[in-house]
Amino acid sequence: MKPGRVSVIINFANAAPYLAEAIRSVYAQSFDDWDLVLVDDGSSDGSARIARSAADSDRERVRVVQHPGGANRGMSASRNLGATESAGAYLAWLDADDVWFPRKLEQQVAILDAHPRAALVYGRTEHWHSWTGHAADQDRDYLSYLGVRPNTLVEPPELLTLALESRAPTPGPGEFLVRRESYERAGGFEEEWRSLFEDQVFLAKLYLEEPVFVSDEPWIRYRRHDGSATRMAGSDGRRALGMLYMQWLEQYLRASGIHDERLWRALRRKRRRYRHPRAYALARRLRARAGAAADVRLLGSTLRKRPAGG
Repeated sequence: MKPGRVSVIINFANAAPYLAEAIRSVYAQSFDDWDLVLVDDGSSDGSARIARSAADSDRERVRVVQHPGGANRGMSASRNLGATESAGAYLAWLDADDVWFPRKLEQQVAILDAHPRAALVYGRTEHWHSWTGHAADQDRDYLSYLGVRPNTLVEPPELLTLALESRAPTPGPGEFLVRRESYERAGGFEEEWRSLFEDQVFLAKLYLEEPVFVSDEPWIRYRRHDGSATRMAGSDGRRALGMLYMQWLEQYLRASGIHDERLWRALRRKRRRYRHPRAYALARRLRARAGAAADVRLLGSTLRKRPAGG
């Protein structure tokens, strides 16, 4: 397979309803200097056949790989396998149930070329409900917020701190483009994290050490559906994995000798919110109610002070 400047990695596990559309969105890119590695993570449906058909149709740029014995190893191991089996200077991952906008690679490559200190670039995400075609879903699509001033280079560890403060969402792997050398310095994805928070673990390591460029551009449609890993985990599962992530992060920060006070404070507060979600939700509602009451009092005071006939 001829290596491209960007190596695109799509890992899939039983993604037959969506995989072909994800592959088509790679071919629709305005930037064409790419190669594509399709990582079969132990699929038992027809998705492996779709991947092999794509590789047979374009042997110059597309190949299919799998774990030894056809095992299911999870997202992190599959993302790492795709990186190992490719050679591009830039790495881009795309989950099999999502699609890219056509200028995703073109614009992200241009940004990293223009900002050599940036290890990674990401932008906004379109949360995609309307893919169903149902009338009730047509007006539900929306773009994610950034939480930072857009089109800027953010120095470490600001993005990790903001994520822990719930002020800036963490991008998924399909949203970003990363330099291979930065991916390797961060040690890749931690393979014990099979599903959920695997992206946050990787980004935490990178956010601590290297600048990241945050753009205002939307580059990906994140398909919202009941079969996604996030939905299938449920709120209790996500909270349990979140607690494990924060335990891992605390150990990693200590081992790395990180003493940033604001970062540690954000981690402690985030952990409290996860440990006591109901108390936190109640406190948030009370703060919102108190704020609304304060607005009413301020409005009443303003009206009382207004001159007659004003």
